[in-house]
Amino acid sequence: MQQVKVHPTAIVHPTARLGEGVVIGPWVLIEEGVCIGDDTSVAARAVVKAGVSMGKGNRIHEGAILGGTPQDLKFRGDVSRLRIGDGNIIREGVTIHRSTHAGGETVVGNENFLMAYAHVAHDCRLEDGVILANNVCLAGHVTVESHAFLSGGVVVHQFCQVGRYSMVGGNAKVEKDVLPYFLADGVPARTRALNLVGLRRHGFTAADIRLLKQAYRILLGAGKLEERLAELSALGSAHADYLVQFVRRSQRGFCRAATAGDLE
Repeated sequence: MQQVKVHPTAIVHPTARLGEGVVIGPWVLIEEGVCIGDDTSVAARAVVKAGVSMGKGNRIHEGAILGGTPQDLKFRGDVSRLRIGDGNIIREGVTIHRSTHAGGETVVGNENFLMAYAHVAHDCRLEDGVILANNVCLAGHVTVESHAFLSGGVVVHQFCQVGRYSMVGGNAKVEKDVLPYFLADGVPARTRALNLVGLRRHGFTAADIRLLKQAYRILLGAGKLEERLAELSALGSAHADYLVQFVRRSQRGFCRAATAGDLE
């Protein structure tokens, strides 16, 4: 059994549960009922507030504040939660707020990397392998799907979705959903191309990429949307089928191509 190490200047509420091998640094505050999984470290001056639970192997860096009260004028002090999975890296000054709804939860999955001063608002949901670069700001109820990459300074409007294996360029203003597999950029953000670097890094084959290039031209081309979705479905590809599902569940619409030249 690995020993728990708590710095003498840290304040840990007696009802908090710390797993094996947890390390709590100087001047850390761990509030009532917090649950921290095995082999997690919480560095100096970080705050983990009531309603937070996290899994194993997380690295919480200096000054991060987890589980803060939602920045929502409708919030009335209800009991809600922040749930964090395993193997996340949460860097300096990151803030993640708990849900604004009674019994609700903000969720951060597994193996995510949140760089310094990123903000994740109430009721957001990050899946797995997400990267938020420095100063990314997610408004409430945003969903970021697995292996999406948001570059520095990106801001995302509430209720938007950022699709899996997508990338958003630095300082972009995301007002609509970012399509899976694609690169979006600009103010406001527009779909620019396939996220080729990200797809190759995650093992997409040349055949996968050729098909997604075809899907890109179909989805962002001319004609009625239902006809384009039907054409995508006819490709017989799991990736194309997922694009169809993503578009159909979109509530805000998705980022269109900036110009016709972007489809070439």
